[in-house]
Amino acid sequence: MATSGTYTFNPSLGEITVYAYQLIGVRPTALLQEHMDAARTAANMMLANWSNKGVNLWQVDLVTTTLVQGTATYNVDSNTVVILDAYIEYGSPAIDRVILPISRTEYASYPNKTQQGFPTTFWFDRLLSPTVTLWPVPDGTQTSLKYYRVIRLQDATLIGTQEVDIPPIWLEAFAYGLAARLAIIWAPERAMALKPMADESYQIAADQNVETAQQYISPQISGYFR
Repeated sequence: MATSGTYTFNPSLGEITVYAYQLIGVRPTALLQEHMDAARTAANMMLANWSNKGVNLWQVDLVTTTLVQGTATYNVDSNTVVILDAYIEYGSPAIDRVILPISRTEYASYPNKTQQGFPTTFWFDRLLSPTVTLWPVPDGTQTSLKYYRVIRLQDATLIGTQEVDIPPIWLEAFAYGLAARLAIIWAPERAMALKPMADESYQIAADQNVETAQQYISPQISGYFR
């Protein structure tokens, strides 16, 4: 069997845009500047929506922040959507200890917010310029705070041959999603037909966007045997 032997198919946003317009019946020769402007806006609106829908595994990275004794609050990159897992590094050789997230209300309930010790919790304040606050406040024996975070998807642009910030297995979901959004503007009669196709292709891709680790749920029953 003769096959290509390559895995390089990853069209640019421009190529995907032309395909999306073909899906709604707009021929490439009919495309104008206003069509491309609408496509760029629609693409970025959709990527923002995808960032809100859940954890995009290809957009997760590990951040290391140096801790300072007596300092509870640290700046977080504004591109951060959410902090997933966090842990404190201390000792030599380095040892990691997981810390748990708390809400604004729970943090507000702590009577002594300047108490120093080994941090056990963190509050991610999701502002335009977000911060993360530790409690207890680092007492100087800890080296750094490390956390996995989800970053929002990069801007989609039509400059040159720039590609979209998604894995190739998400290309169909992107193309159908873009076509569905453009149909609302340029081909309303096709919008209803494209919406379920876009939803189905997104769901297929999203179902693969998971870690394959096993999960175990067990009740805490020790209290029944006191």
